[in-house]
Amino acid sequence: MFELVFLGTSASAPSIKRGLSSLIVKHDEYRFMVDCGEGTQRQILRSGVGFKRLNHILLTHGHLDHILGLAGMLSTFMRWEAIEEVNIYGSRHTMDRVSDLINGVVLRGAAAPMPLNLLEIRPGLIFQAKHFSVQAFPVDHRGSSSLGYRFTEKSHRPFLSDAAEQLGVPNGPCRRDLVQGKAITLEDGRVVKPEDVLGKERPGVSLVIVGDVGKPEKLHEHVSGADVMVIEATYLAEDAEMARTFGHSTATEVARLAAESGVGQLILTHLSRRYRDEDVLAEARAIFPETYLAYDFDRFEVRKPGQGD
Repeated sequence: MFELVFLGTSASAPSIKRGLSSLIVKHDEYRFMVDCGEGTQRQILRSGVGFKRLNHILLTHGHLDHILGLAGMLSTFMRWEAIEEVNIYGSRHTMDRVSDLINGVVLRGAAAPMPLNLLEIRPGLIFQAKHFSVQAFPVDHRGSSSLGYRFTEKSHRPFLSDAAEQLGVPNGPCRRDLVQGKAITLEDGRVVKPEDVLGKERPGVSLVIVGDVGKPEKLHEHVSGADVMVIEATYLAEDAEMARTFGHSTATEVARLAAESGVGQLILTHLSRRYRDEDVLAEARAIFPETYLAYDFDRFEVRKPGQGD
């Protein structure tokens, strides 16, 4: 399961209701921030998420409404927060701008009090943990070398508690060993194998996050089959020409992408204050009913159907 916490959901400039682009993805003990618009550190405090273990920052691209919050947040890390290490990921174009911001404005020749790693990445696998991985993929947005990110849980075999009870497998290390694929011997001498208490292999959930995108039709292979896709919907279809001019997408275009790519649910963000929320939602749901709008401080759990909301 992944958990999403939206910190900023506005397009280009903040509004009264929405801050600039940022969200957090949680999985077990890991936390990833995706983008860090101006004012993000205050949104972190208001959300109740806090700064603990917030040491992986994934940037979709280097436009200012997606990176300016880094300066204030890193300044806070340097003075107040105990952060062991900060890793910032992005394309070369993005990291050039981030380096200017951090080294030229924040540090100005000083050394960071913690390891601060500016990591230039390319499309492909960028992070591997025991239970999930993160891949980057290219996104078309005004020549900014933008990246999207796909979080994918590894497949697993669910533990069948009823079967374990019937076999007399006690709680504790015995069940842990079975989950890890090891056979166990019970006190009465019976041998229980993993296949006796593990169900059929199930694919893990997948979550796709796309920042600004001018040609969503190019993303089919990267978002295909995702359980949840988070993506911008800066314009309505009536302003499609303006969307193309500025390298953004309409609610219609991203809803069509979700429908044609077999996405489970669609969450729209990067919303413009020029439109009413209900109009954006209605336009997308006319094509893809499983669409939701993100608001600042919304939380979503990304699970497989039948495993909760």
